[in-house]
Amino acid sequence: MPGNSVSDPRLGELLDGIIRLAAGDLRCRVKPSAARDEIDAVITGINLLADDLQLVYEELEARVESRTALLREAHREMERMAMTDALTSLANRAALLAAIDRELAAAAAGGPPPALLMVDLDSFKGINDSHGHGAGDQVLTGVAERLRESARETDVVARLGGDEFAILIPGASLAGAMNVGERILNALNGGLKVGHRNIVCRASIGLRMAERGQSAQELLQEADVAMYAAKAEGSAKVKVFEPFMLHAQQLRNMLAVELRRAISEDQLVLHYQPIIELATGRIEGVEALVRWQHPDRGLIMPDEFIAVAEEIGVVAELGRWVIGTALAQLRGWKDALELDERFSVRINISPFQLQSIEFVDDIWKALRSAEIKPANLILELTESVFVGGTELDRYSILGLRQLGVGLEIDDFGTGYSSISYLRRLPVDKVKIDRSLLGEPAQDPQQRAFLTAILQLVRACRLEAVFEGIENRSQAEELRRLGAESAQGYYFSRPLPAEGILDLLGRSPADQHWSL
Repeated sequence: MPGNSVSDPRLGELLDGIIRLAAGDLRCRVKPSAARDEIDAVITGINLLADDLQLVYEELEARVESRTALLREAHREMERMAMTDALTSLANRAALLAAIDRELAAAAAGGPPPALLMVDLDSFKGINDSHGHGAGDQVLTGVAERLRESARETDVVARLGGDEFAILIPGASLAGAMNVGERILNALNGGLKVGHRNIVCRASIGLRMAERGQSAQELLQEADVAMYAAKAEGSAKVKVFEPFMLHAQQLRNMLAVELRRAISEDQLVLHYQPIIELATGRIEGVEALVRWQHPDRGLIMPDEFIAVAEEIGVVAELGRWVIGTALAQLRGWKDALELDERFSVRINISPFQLQSIEFVDDIWKALRSAEIKPANLILELTESVFVGGTELDRYSILGLRQLGVGLEIDDFGTGYSSISYLRRLPVDKVKIDRSLLGEPAQDPQQRAFLTAILQLVRACRLEAVFEGIENRSQAEELRRLGAESAQGYYFSRPLPAEGILDLLGRSPADQHWSL
């Protein structure tokens, strides 16, 4: 048959089609002839196989494209997760640094420099300790939401870790950046609702306006320095970075290192200021005041290092040393002299110490070690601890009351000073701040004012201790008004233990302040 001739051109077309299919051209088809013979049957079979191969290839290609799209989406999600804080869904440190780099590059090309706000929550550790880490996480997510609401749409809001946040403000003026900072403070001012509780959460904010040539790390560091300067001035403040702050921070860092060494190497000392019973002139007790005998700088006052101790987390260790040393000294005085059974030592307590669950137990151990009765120890705490304190604060205060330790409000008149809370507080004494004293002997209105304060304190069944007495007329007028106790430079400056021993050895009539 002619269709079976080896010279049939269809055989060449068939061979060429098979070669093209084998090379991957799945769209290649061999056109069958009208002969409909065996060669056409082979051609039809090859074409059907090509159809099947093309269908399989297209399905495979679609599947590969789908898998590739899924991989690309997973990669984008991984990148997003790598740039996002898991708890708050804000940008994280890496994302913030990348955004800062972009803005600084744009500024280097002639655009306006950005501003950076560093936001740190005040006393967040106390929230975790008193309400639990679950509540702490809710506070952080609530703060994150307030920050988003306070920032502009173009701003980058980030959580850097812990309770530290940052907001990058592209192309901002100083006034505009300050406005964002103030909005944040106002947004946090009302507290955050966590379950059935309203948790007060304030912040300190540092602001750094970027300069051309700065690196991202330098901008972060200087905003952080400004934030610590704001924290040092008290909560709920915005502080703009100034160059001198870097030097101050370096000194503070050096002080922190040296303070740790001071505690371990016994460089701390206690001085004691007498507290005088005005009616008799006797020394009814002393206030223990810590000093740092620095090997190079000499005697450093507590105002310079207590805040640093709180910041670096050694205030509890420092406090234990003060309490143990003061009680041991009281035992020494009791052994050397016949002191009145009511003679007491007063010690200032940092709010951070109350946050320790072991605080009450530490007090009990120190009293037992020195063989001192709890009533002979009076702890001075600020008004804010009693009024705005946490659950852990209240737990510690209750434990101290049950132990029998005396409690005294320190610096009364500088904080809340509310009559409604004063009569409910679990305290024995109130120390009236020196700013309320004035010169009552010369000013009738001031005399009437002090009389009213004394009446208020007595109505609450508390005892008043006046501090800052600097002259005889103030002491005499307070005694005439019926004030119970006082302390100040008129009676004595803070003295080493040996100086107090000398004063305790004299009778009230032999003291220079004999009234």
